[in-house]
Amino acid sequence: MRSLLYLVTSLIVMGLAFWAYRENYRTQAALNEMGGVQSQIASLREDLGVLRAEWAFLNRPQRLRELVNLNFDKLKLGPYDSSQFVDVNRVPFPTQKAPAATPGQPGTTPAERPAGFPPVRPQERTP
Repeated sequence: MRSLLYLVTSLIVMGLAFWAYRENYRTQAALNEMGGVQSQIASLREDLGVLRAEWAFLNRPQRLRELVNLNFDKLKLGPYDSSQFVDVNRVPFPTQKAPAATPGQPGTTPAERPAGFPPVRPQERTP
């Protein structure tokens, strides 16, 4: 009976040793993979820094002024002026209601008003 107990105990110890060996190598593989991912992150951060530097270089005010001057005839860019802005109430919006949309008829959707503009109230009829 003792020999059977020794045999079972030694098998359990060998099984646990095999499990510990396997877990050790899994852990080492995970650590190696994590190191690779961290090196990728470092490389991508470096690339991002280079791209930000290039973006800042391309958006220099002097360079943009030169591009505007070169393409002025095509783009006709100029500074903003207060006369370019108008009050929303001066914009002509359609006042007629569009016909109700029926499925299958293109172009019958009602016109929408811009956000923040008061909705059109139905006109009251006087007899």
